[in-house]
Amino acid sequence: MSKGFNYSKWDKIELSDDEDDVHPNIDKESWFRMKHRSRVEREEMEAKEIKLLEGQMTKALKRIKVLEHDLSKLVTADKLVIEDVTGSANAAAAATSSTADDDDDDDDDDLDDREGLEAELKELRAANQTRQNRLDEIERNKKWNVDNMCEVTDERTIISSSAGTTNYTDTGFAKAKEGDLVAAPSSVAAVAAVKKEVADAAAKPAAAAAPKKKEAAGPKPVAGPIVASAPRKAPPSDAMETYHEFTEKYAEIVEEFMTLSSLEASKEYLLKYGDVLLQENASNYLLLASLEDEMNGYRVKMKLTCRQSQMITNIAELAKTMQTHPGNVVVPFFAKLDITNFYDGFMDATNAFCEKIIKRAVTKKEEMDAAAAEEAEEVKAKGTDLEDIPHEERLGPGGLDPLEV
Repeated sequence: MSKGFNYSKWDKIELSDDEDDVHPNIDKESWFRMKHRSRVEREEMEAKEIKLLEGQMTKALKRIKVLEHDLSKLVTADKLVIEDVTGSANAAAAATSSTADDDDDDDDDDLDDREGLEAELKELRAANQTRQNRLDEIERNKKWNVDNMCEVTDERTIISSSAGTTNYTDTGFAKAKEGDLVAAPSSVAAVAAVKKEVADAAAKPAAAAAPKKKEAAGPKPVAGPIVASAPRKAPPSDAMETYHEFTEKYAEIVEEFMTLSSLEASKEYLLKYGDVLLQENASNYLLLASLEDEMNGYRVKMKLTCRQSQMITNIAELAKTMQTHPGNVVVPFFAKLDITNFYDGFMDATNAFCEKIIKRAVTKKEEMDAAAAEEAEEVKAKGTDLEDIPHEERLGPGGLDPLEV
């Protein structure tokens, strides 16, 4: 049976410095700093000791090599002496006594040198073994933490070829995707006028709204993105073409976003379709849709649409402040919504926006009714053309049509 993986090396994992294991009477920040400082100082002391021991071992190994070389030379010299003594026994017997005494003195000196070298060699090897045991002990008792548990083996930075280009507008919204048309200046002005009216509605009493002269009654708004629903002079067809094209291509995506009540679902949807929803045309769509919902009596739907509209607006403002693409601040924005104070402030702003939409809807209805009444009076004053009256309404007593008669 194969041996299992040994996990014992991870038994000494040290908890992070910010673990909440402090006594209630001790300041947490001070406790965290003290733990971190103690760990760093301990590691620095161990590193210095390891460096010192390794240096001493390297120096001792060099001395050991020298001693071993000297001892090998002595052994070789002894072998040569023995061979010389054996080969010249007769010559040694005829030597004088004074010469024999000198040779005995040289042999004693060589013996003393060998014993000294061997003693030093033994001492150095024992010292190195002690140092190695200390290094093994340090490694065995080493504490693993976030700084020494792993290391970077390869690091590189890849810069995109489009890093120097900006894909967001000065107002913080995402630019239209390549191939999409950009809103014409007159279309932008028309939507900007609606935004200004919504912003000023809270300060202007509804009763003070007077119908505009020479203004045809516009059709009752039936869809959020239809700007022509306002009782104003419609811009040229080419001016509205870009916004109309946006609604034709992406209306389903925006409408789906308007129905999301969950913050988490809204975040995921923005991450998926941020290139569409974070455009200024999408913000305009939501603004007009909320106004239309209120005018048609869908108060609950209007409030949800206003909340989604404020999400887009806040993300664009945050992106403008950070000078980055709005898609990069979607996650930070929703992370802030988890904070109670920030969420409460966001909902207060949303409720204030809803109030402005409600007041603007009342004013807009009065303006449309007044314009319709004025148009009816003008038609009455000019007289009614029988051809303009439907056939069923033209029929008189007996089912006779005046035009046929």
